[in-house]
Amino acid sequence: MHKSWMMQSVIWVASALSTGIFPGHLEAQLVRSDSAPQAQSTTSAQTAAPAQTPPTGKRRLSQEVQLTGDQLWTETGITVQPGEHVVATATGKMHYADSPTDAGPEGLTRGFKDLIRILPYNAAGRGAVIGRVGDAATAQPFLVGAHCNVISYSGGPLSIGVNQMSVDTGDGTYTVRVEIYPPDSGFLAVKQVDTMPGIDTSLFSRIPRRIGDKAGDPGDMVNFLIIGSEAAMQKVFTTAGWVKVDADVKDTILQGFIVSMSKESYLTMPMSPLYLFGRQQDYGWAHAEPIQVVASRNHLRIWKAPFQVNGKVVWVGAATHDIGFEKDQRNNGITHKIDPDIDLERNFVEKTLTGTGLVSEVTHYLPDNPMKEAKTATGGSFHSDGHVLILKLSDAAANLSAGSTSKN
Repeated sequence: MHKSWMMQSVIWVASALSTGIFPGHLEAQLVRSDSAPQAQSTTSAQTAAPAQTPPTGKRRLSQEVQLTGDQLWTETGITVQPGEHVVATATGKMHYADSPTDAGPEGLTRGFKDLIRILPYNAAGRGAVIGRVGDAATAQPFLVGAHCNVISYSGGPLSIGVNQMSVDTGDGTYTVRVEIYPPDSGFLAVKQVDTMPGIDTSLFSRIPRRIGDKAGDPGDMVNFLIIGSEAAMQKVFTTAGWVKVDADVKDTILQGFIVSMSKESYLTMPMSPLYLFGRQQDYGWAHAEPIQVVASRNHLRIWKAPFQVNGKVVWVGAATHDIGFEKDQRNNGITHKIDPDIDLERNFVEKTLTGTGLVSEVTHYLPDNPMKEAKTATGGSFHSDGHVLILKLSDAAANLSAGSTSKN
């Protein structure tokens, strides 16, 4: 049955690619920036990363948490400080009515049905024990499994949960022993600074306040800058759970099919080209769940600036949050409607990226004559306090990206 289905899918994809049946307006799709991660991998995007060595400091606290299959997340009441180790050990089983085998803390082996399941942690199987440190809206889950030792870079409330859909219910119990240890001696937390060298009026006189469409109509506001190499920039986004947008629809569909064949949920979403510095975006990034409805997503476009700051590469970006659809006032078509309070998306970018441990300094800069209110290229309105987020990437981001070609 599976072989027949797979063969039909291969024939369908091949025919579609050769005949060009896909709509011409789908100029880009959201795809993974690398090959599909293996099931139950601990290297998926997360803001609490596996530690390379066991903690050396004195244990700060120890607590036992009981998980049942009728609840997705359980708040532990523990507030983790930046840099602290979260060491957890889980035991128990979880049974699902449609599964012939019970899940242990590592989760069930992924199957084809998982392609239509929206799991909190897509790299692990259904029923796995998972954790999360920080705000539920921005924190990336991590795999606890039978045992984990992770470092929280940004800190925050700790929750432990079961990797299942919100409408799913398992029958069973997990017992999780959580221990918190102090940061390693070399840990450096992200610094909130008032100013950065080179971030001044002269710099912003060279940066357009807004991006635009091909016709030159002004669009989204430039609301963040990243200082760091291209490899480091890619590393911080993928580590924070952002997914790169591909520019070729045929490559995208083929890659999406291959990803699905490896039993990984496929992320897909169109993103149109917009322009800054006389060219369309160098990168598009989006933050969404597998099989998520395209009406709602966090997304951004980013350009490499034609200048540097103190010898460092500068990336100029515009981030918005799609919340639905509206009429495109240029052509009466349908386009994404953005949240008019675009500062919320700027803050979302800050929270997700600073939680990776790959950002060394953060500041906010208010340019002369700041933009407070305007309309996008499609006619939608937005407002802002005018501040631009500035993120300086750490040496660790550059070193990690230089030492590995894989992206979390």
